[in-house]
Amino acid sequence: MTPTSPATPTSPATPTRSQPPTSPASTTRTRSARTRSTRRLTTAQALVAFLARQYTERDGRRHRLISATWGIFGHGNVAGIGQALVEAGNGSGLRNGDRGGIRTAPRMPYFQGRNEQAMVHAAVGYARQSGRLSAHAVTTSIGPGATNLVTGAALATINHLPVLLLPGDTFASRPADPVLQQLEVPYAGDVSVNDCLRPVSRYFDRVTRPEALIPAALQAMRVLADPAETGAVTLALPQDVQAEAYDWPEEFFAERVWPVRRPAPDAAGLEAAVRAVRSARRPLIVAGGGVRHSGAEETLAAFTAATRIPVASTQAGKGSLRHDHPADIGGIGHTGTATAAELARTADLVIGVGTRYTDFTTASGTLFENPAVRFLNLNITGFDAHKLAALPLVADARTGLEALTSALAGRGYRVDPAYETEYTGAKEAWEERVEASFATPDPTARPTQTQVLGLLDTLVTEEDILINAAGSLPGDLHKLWRTRSRDQYHVEYGYSCMGYEIPAAIGVLLATAARTRPRPVWALVGDGTYLMNPTEIVTAVQESLPLKLVILQNHGYASIGGLSEAVGGEHFGTAYRHRDPDGGFTGPPLPVDLAANAASLGLRVLRATTVDDLRKALAQARDAEGPTCVYVETETPDTVSGPPPAQAWWDVPVAETASRPAAVKAREEYERQVAARRRHL
Repeated sequence: MTPTSPATPTSPATPTRSQPPTSPASTTRTRSARTRSTRRLTTAQALVAFLARQYTERDGRRHRLISATWGIFGHGNVAGIGQALVEAGNGSGLRNGDRGGIRTAPRMPYFQGRNEQAMVHAAVGYARQSGRLSAHAVTTSIGPGATNLVTGAALATINHLPVLLLPGDTFASRPADPVLQQLEVPYAGDVSVNDCLRPVSRYFDRVTRPEALIPAALQAMRVLADPAETGAVTLALPQDVQAEAYDWPEEFFAERVWPVRRPAPDAAGLEAAVRAVRSARRPLIVAGGGVRHSGAEETLAAFTAATRIPVASTQAGKGSLRHDHPADIGGIGHTGTATAAELARTADLVIGVGTRYTDFTTASGTLFENPAVRFLNLNITGFDAHKLAALPLVADARTGLEALTSALAGRGYRVDPAYETEYTGAKEAWEERVEASFATPDPTARPTQTQVLGLLDTLVTEEDILINAAGSLPGDLHKLWRTRSRDQYHVEYGYSCMGYEIPAAIGVLLATAARTRPRPVWALVGDGTYLMNPTEIVTAVQESLPLKLVILQNHGYASIGGLSEAVGGEHFGTAYRHRDPDGGFTGPPLPVDLAANAASLGLRVLRATTVDDLRKALAQARDAEGPTCVYVETETPDTVSGPPPAQAWWDVPVAETASRPAAVKAREEYERQVAARRRHL
């Protein structure tokens, strides 16, 4: 059922709306023989006032939909949105020019960013930690400020996470052509650089008249609050329109509650799903991010308790069950565990819950080898539910699992005890491999990357949150990390965006602080990722947020370096080293001191050179009340201390013709692997 306001049942597209209160700030206009109350505001002021009164509601709990705005100001937004935020943020409300009164308005908090892409990442981190029930807005100037949003918008949309983008735009009235930073398109006068945001937005509109804001803003809220459609939403705001005044109907500023729906499966689809489960002898659940977004972890645990079906998880779904749950068999796919890979190869029914089935999950179409394998997909979007020629069960993850559990109850289904013994035994064997990777026999040695994770593993509790997105760390974490709570594992792998971690950690800290107090939040980055986007360290310092940043210095791109070797690239261009006489990059490591850089941005930095040093530094960082960095140079692991190799393939095409032996050999291996790919029809 779709939850609604306690007062008025509503559909997802029609929010509950309270009656607008009267106010000295209102003017009256007579239209069609009736009196309507209006308020004279600029377009920017009206938008901020509108956003401050939008709410979501799920399971009877209300959340502010847009709880804050991030911004970097330039000539394209400083006099519009910037001025509106000053009035909305200082508690004085928005003045009415006609009558001179002051109307008290909900406050719109503002956070100062340093990079536009990073601001979107921070907003995405906040939205994910808030269960997609609350989001942030991001305002930028025109030109480079707007185009810098594109990467963050793509990340938000791919991961189905809500963020509202408010880029400035060139003049709608065109008083001069071109204005500063305007892209001139000879064949289309209405195109601006903001059109780059169209393909990465779930909703896009350009507000070229003040009154056009009303339908645009309502559509924007609808999409942000809809779990099947949510992602980046863009309202492009021409700089002249932002400052233009209009008599806004008072109803526009009434509180609106957007119910976040939990659609249930239809009866026929549910019965078909029950038949599919009951006929399966080796079923496997693939838990994706939809489990977390729905808050369906306890429901999934109840389903596995009743059926004993094992659960493998994608990067977004890791944490759906605790690591020590008997049915949890760890990550699946190219970066997953051997346990999950072997069960996937023999599964006769794969039950996808809230997953998109990316190539990492399916091992580029080679993982699910059983000729008889079929798929049952529980997903809130029909697009994902139908993937791999599956039997679709279009529903909210929690509602769908509850219905499936109830429908199976009393029909006597449970997997064969031998199957349960098989996967629990394999899980125990994998844990031994984890222990070997985490072991630190020499406390005076330089730690490997997996030993860094092992030391952190001994320190954290259910309260801690780990954030990562790119490099070799996602693979190690997916295989090895022991997730202790539903939201501890925060790895962004839909877009795998270097530079996500630090700003996302800030967003997560803001979300946790809004509920109780900031939890220990760790941003884990390699040197390559750090150099991509360290700017929001300054924001963490400015806001006194207890960010815990761990920089692992390995002098280059470790992940892509390994991939380069595997595909015949011979590590070319992946090391951070001086150029050698032959034109390569095999000289001494670059004398870059990232610890000093982090300190210069305001972090307290703890340097660790040995395992013992690192153990102490991590403990100090966890207890720190301010933003703190742990810096460690890692050792290249051997076959024992390193992570287990990939348990499934990943398709990265190799040069079909080459003269160098490494590439020729890699192509031979590629052709062997790609021959195993199949279409599930």
